[in-house]
Amino acid sequence: METITKRQALIKAINEQLDLAYDDTLQEILSLLKIRKQEDDSDEIDFEEGLKDIAVNGTLTWSEHQQKIG
Repeated sequence: METITKRQALIKAINEQLDLAYDDTLQEILSLLKIRKQEDDSDEIDFEEGLKDIAVNGTLTWSEHQQKIG
């Protein structure tokens, strides 16, 4: 409950500032949010591919990894 209240207060404060912002600033904010979304999507794809790789190839112990790169 406390988290929701803090979130609502944060959103309200952001909205107040957005109402005062210039259009170019709003465009920059939107671009940053889109970049963040793309990065999150990319991270999720990488994670899923990693899980598939582990399922197919298994994993290495730390010692095996050190021997492989050393």
